[in-house]
Amino acid sequence: MRNPARRRTRGDRGDRGQVAIEFVGTVPLILLLVAAVWECVLIGYAFSLAGNAADEAARAGAVHGPAACDAAAREHIGEAWSLEVACEVSGDIFRAEVRLSVPVLHPALNFGGIDGTGGAALEKEAE
Repeated sequence: MRNPARRRTRGDRGDRGQVAIEFVGTVPLILLLVAAVWECVLIGYAFSLAGNAADEAARAGAVHGPAACDAAAREHIGEAWSLEVACEVSGDIFRAEVRLSVPVLHPALNFGGIDGTGGAALEKEAE
């Protein structure tokens, strides 16, 4: 049995420093997890932006024409998202398709794209 009054000597360090070593080992895993969660947030936000931009573009195009369609789609989306807009009339429906590039952790790095589509009934004047 050890004497509790005895001071530790140089060869008897026990678990000193163990917490620091475990912390250094887990920090990269925690940072990787945070980066993965952030990317999932960016992808979800891109879906929301693409759908909203397509709906806004279709509504504006149905009322004011194709030029308004493009402008309405770009109104609330920043340059980092690399927006592509396609507007067309299909029967009595004005359709808008929007494609956004999803940034990878930073707006300058992009991969893939998210598509959003929207449609609105054409506004016709009463005869």
